[in-house]
Amino acid sequence: MRFTMTGNSQSPTPPSAPGAHNITEYSVAEIARAVRNTLEGTFERIRVRGEVSRPNYHSSGHLYFTLKDADAVLDGVCWRGNVGRLGLTLEEGMEVVCTGRISSYARSSRYQIVVEAVELAGEGALLKLLEDRRRKLAKEGLFDEARKQELPFLPDVIGVVTSPTGAVIRDILHRLDDRFPRRVILWPVKVQGEGAADEIAAAIRGFNELTSGGRVPRPDILIVARGGGSLEDLWAFNEEEVVRAAAASKIPLISAVGHETDTTLIDFAADLRAPTPSAAAEMAVPVRADLLAGILDEARHMVAAMERIWDERRLHLEGLARGLPEPVRLLEDAMQRLDAGTDRLALAGNYYFESRLGRLNILGAALRSPADLVRHAAQTLDQFAKRLQGAIRPLVRDAARRLDGQAKLLGSLSYKEVLARGYALVRDARGRPVFRAADAVPGADIEIEFTDGLVGATLGGAAPKPGKGRFTRKPGAKKRSRGGGGDDTQGQLL
Repeated sequence: MRFTMTGNSQSPTPPSAPGAHNITEYSVAEIARAVRNTLEGTFERIRVRGEVSRPNYHSSGHLYFTLKDADAVLDGVCWRGNVGRLGLTLEEGMEVVCTGRISSYARSSRYQIVVEAVELAGEGALLKLLEDRRRKLAKEGLFDEARKQELPFLPDVIGVVTSPTGAVIRDILHRLDDRFPRRVILWPVKVQGEGAADEIAAAIRGFNELTSGGRVPRPDILIVARGGGSLEDLWAFNEEEVVRAAAASKIPLISAVGHETDTTLIDFAADLRAPTPSAAAEMAVPVRADLLAGILDEARHMVAAMERIWDERRLHLEGLARGLPEPVRLLEDAMQRLDAGTDRLALAGNYYFESRLGRLNILGAALRSPADLVRHAAQTLDQFAKRLQGAIRPLVRDAARRLDGQAKLLGSLSYKEVLARGYALVRDARGRPVFRAADAVPGADIEIEFTDGLVGATLGGAAPKPGKGRFTRKPGAKKRSRGGGGDDTQGQLL
């Protein structure tokens, strides 16, 4: 799309008729650049006052918002590099004065102000912002009395957050020297202007992060202070970051910002507000001279009280002493009672031992002698022994008969009896009996037990087949009689 513009009026007109070549032709981008150059050349640096609407702190770091009044609306933009230097956070409805230049945004054909600095429009706007912020933080509970901490009676270390070059730190040190010298640690910060709020909040948090016993000791109390000034000068102490750091401080904090009539939001979050920095020093420590005087007064009161107590005790003791009898008379009566008691004790002791001796003689006469007791016990034991022997003999005889019968039965069942009748017991090399011919391995070592001893042997020949041994009778052979005179002396096993 293209527009045409006359060389004199510089205003866009409809396209010229064919054949007309005296009208300059422009592209859209050229028109946008021309408009932008015209705006920036005409409004190179201006201040615009208006009400903030729809502030948008973009994730890129840039700030976009709208300035408006009763008749018009103007877009505003603040680039990331300038947002951190504005010194305040834009909020809906805030009346401000923006300093910058007028430019345009070609993609939407809209003009805008590129903001370099922002300030609140007048003290009324500052007070409104201050009140709105106070209500917001109070609603969150940052100003509740329940959050307040008690100040230590006599701190060892005092931390001060203020400018190192102003009169404030000198006033605080001077007042501390007059009242009760203490160790002071200064955390130097800017107390107004760009970056002041960040430094003050960082100092409060830094003191709280110190540990006891470290290279830099942790303060027992903090004083945040600066001298007087206008509302704009004290604005750093109204920033949310500073107020929240003061409310979160675990170290008791005294705010001493401005003069007695000045009020900042840190005063509400602090544990105690001092009208001036010097007054903060007075609140932090007692007067050493007053303490010494008080100690001396208490010591005098104590001495006087002790003297009164001793006087009262002495008079009371004297009164009690007057009611006591003479000590000599008390001793005379006591000595007489002691003599009488001694005589009665001697008589009672003699009677006691005489009566006990008679009783002992009676008991001794009733006792039997140990020899009689031993003789009686021996007689009783002898009677029991005779009775026991008489009872045991039948039992022993019966047991002997039963044992003899069992021994004969055991002997009749023993294989030794079988060996005595002419048989032999064959064992293999491992001592196991060989009961069958199939278990006899030719060439194996065997052991033959007769009734009168053992004989070692080695099996020869082939293993005999069952029923076909060398000593098996042939069919039709007659069995020799046991008394026929041959060598058949084996006999039957059983």
